[in-house]
Amino acid sequence: MLKRTKKFAVASSLVLLSAILLSACSSTTKTATSTSGTTTTVKSDKIYIPVISKGFQHQFWQAVKQGAEKAAKEFNVEITFEGPETETQVDKQIEMLQAALGKKPQAIAFAALDSKAATPLLEKAKASKIPVIGFDSGVDSDIPVTTAATDNKAAAALAADKMAALIGNEGEIALVVHDQTSRTGIDRRDGFTNQIKAKYPNIKIVDTQYGGGDQLKSTDLAKAIVQAHPNIKGFFGANEGSAIGVLNAVSELKKDKIVVIGYDSGKQQMDAIRSGKMAGAITQDPIGIGYWSVKAAVQAIKGETVAKNIDTGFHWYDKTNIDAADIKPLLYE
Repeated sequence: MLKRTKKFAVASSLVLLSAILLSACSSTTKTATSTSGTTTTVKSDKIYIPVISKGFQHQFWQAVKQGAEKAAKEFNVEITFEGPETETQVDKQIEMLQAALGKKPQAIAFAALDSKAATPLLEKAKASKIPVIGFDSGVDSDIPVTTAATDNKAAAALAADKMAALIGNEGEIALVVHDQTSRTGIDRRDGFTNQIKAKYPNIKIVDTQYGGGDQLKSTDLAKAIVQAHPNIKGFFGANEGSAIGVLNAVSELKKDKIVVIGYDSGKQQMDAIRSGKMAGAITQDPIGIGYWSVKAAVQAIKGETVAKNIDTGFHWYDKTNIDAADIKPLLYE
């Protein structure tokens, strides 16, 4: 009798232990690793939305993250926000996208470094009925439910108009762009270039180079352009890193008369604009971009109607309006 009782107790313990293990295995907690290597756990009782940006090296992305976190708190959802260290690491971003999809999120927000490279995984998301929300550069595809972004062509066209006015509607100019594979790189390049060609026949674009958003590489590219075209009158730097690179090149070569127009903000650009070293720049609304990427994801999950494109706006700023009430909140250091 004693032996049978012991056997029953052992069997009961094993059943209980198995139930505990099964319960633990069935919980759907998700983890995400940031670029710093830290791991965060996402609670399973909330909607989970991974947000994958193009990079982390510019303050722009930190502002986008701030907006995404604001929306996550407002709509009571869990997000993870990550991106490669630099905007040249396409393969690393693809790995992040693959890992995020492996966690079976309810939706995903994605800013593609290379739309073609990302397409197979985005097709997988679509097949799994995971809504894809594009943001900033978005995705050059019809897969995203919506894209929360600046109208980059229109913004760059405005930069072209400002450049033309500042150089007297004639002369040689050049562009340093972050890349030619993302939607932002393509649209800012084309928006600026097409506006110049259409409206300013006496302005010649002598070169367009791609610096990967890296200010050191962009500095070297801009220096080479100045050396090849000593009469150049202006540069357009198509993102924060590109603009700072151009600014550094002009400063190091002591070519202060060259007009420099940038894109985005950041402390160095803002200081340069206040001092007059940079003529001005286009600012987006990075907090709004992050906010709308998460809000639109929540709407898509709930089956609500979402506009195909969410225009988050842009403005020109220079030393005359950098501290204006409608501009200052859009700038970040």
